[in-house]
Amino acid sequence: MAILNIVTKSSNEEFLRKKSREVTEITPRILTLLDDMVETMRYANGCGLAAVQVGVLRRVVVIETEEGLFEFINPKIIAKSGLQKSEEGCLSVPGEWGMTKRPEHVTVRALNRNGEVIEVTGHGLLAKAMCHELDHLDGILYTDKVIKDEEN
Repeated sequence: MAILNIVTKSSNEEFLRKKSREVTEITPRILTLLDDMVETMRYANGCGLAAVQVGVLRRVVVIETEEGLFEFINPKIIAKSGLQKSEEGCLSVPGEWGMTKRPEHVTVRALNRNGEVIEVTGHGLLAKAMCHELDHLDGILYTDKVIKDEEN
C-alpha cells in the first residue's frame, strides 16, 4: 500500500472539476487503488476520499466513520431524506470550512471490491460523507454548496 498525493483546489481545481468514469472491470489495479485510498485517507485524518482526489478519474470512493469502513465502486444515491446543516471540510480544500445542508439519511447502491451489489444507508456524518464524496465524482466541491448567512 502507498500514501498517494491529494490533489488540492489550489493546485489543480480544473482536474477536481472533471467527471469521473465508471469502473467497467474490478482489476487488481482497482483493488490496489482502494487499499491506497484507505491508507491515504487515514494518513490525512479524513473520513472520506474519492479517486479523483488522488488523481484517478474513476468512480471509486472510500469512507470511514465510527460505523466502519465503506468501499464503493460506481456508487449512486438511490434514496435520501431529512435535512442536516453542519460544518464541512475537505482534504482537497485544506484549512477551509463551511456550513452546508445535506440530507440526514442517504442510501447508496454500489459495487464492493468483490463486484457484489451492496446498499448502505447512512445517517448523520455517514450520510453527509456519502453525499460529499459522490459529489466529487461529478466534479462538485463542498465549497459549491456552502450556505450564505442569509440562507441560515
